[in-house]
Amino acid sequence: MARNDRRPVVTLRSSAGTGHSYVTRKNRLNDPDRLVLRKFDPAAGRHVPYREVR
Repeated sequence: MARNDRRPVVTLRSSAGTGHSYVTRKNRLNDPDRLVLRKFDPAAGRHVPYREVR
């Protein structure tokens, strides 16, 4: 993928409070708000919402 301002790298932090995070890219034109994805947290041992941090 080309690195540009339309698809910046964002960090997703676990809402379970474990401190685990994922790194991904998002399209700023389609998703201008903060991204929330449900992903697996290995520290919590279950799927939890991951929210974008800035």
